[in-house]
Amino acid sequence: MPAVCQALLFARNFFRNPLMLGAIFPSSRFLVNNLVSQINWEKAKVVVEYGPGVGTITRALLERMRPDAVLVAIELNEEFAHFLEKDIQDPRLKVVYGSAIKVKQVLARFGLCKADYIISGIPFSSMPRQLRYQLARQTHEALGSSGFFLVYQYTRAVLPCLESYFSSVQQNVQLWNIPPTRTFYCTP
Repeated sequence: MPAVCQALLFARNFFRNPLMLGAIFPSSRFLVNNLVSQINWEKAKVVVEYGPGVGTITRALLERMRPDAVLVAIELNEEFAHFLEKDIQDPRLKVVYGSAIKVKQVLARFGLCKADYIISGIPFSSMPRQLRYQLARQTHEALGSSGFFLVYQYTRAVLPCLESYFSSVQQNVQLWNIPPTRTFYCTP
């Protein structure tokens, strides 16, 4: 699907439920490049993406992933999940319509034990506090001991939550995104 159509699909869903998406535009190529540059592609065999939306980051991940790697994309928006299943034909991609809270069950469904990388753009700041902390805990438990949780957000609201579960949280700001984005690199 052309990028313009993807942007329109994204914008339409933003106007339906802005708190679920957090932004009116998909991630910029600058943000995408910043995120994928943090991944050690030799070691990334199991990658999970929370909230892939129209697949902007998903496509970049698949372009760089090893042939034997798996990308599990967990999407809470049914229209986006169906779109990804139809639009991206790659056997390494497993699209799951559901909640990221169930990440451990989703991995088990595909016979996967732990993730090497989990990437999330879901808006933590619009979640109830208890759900935010529960998601961080589930993510920590789903990562391997040398795994990484890469989070991009529009505010710093998620920082205390991340610091509660991850021993190291480094931050970066990507100004070339609408809106500008904070990126958090977390390790167990």
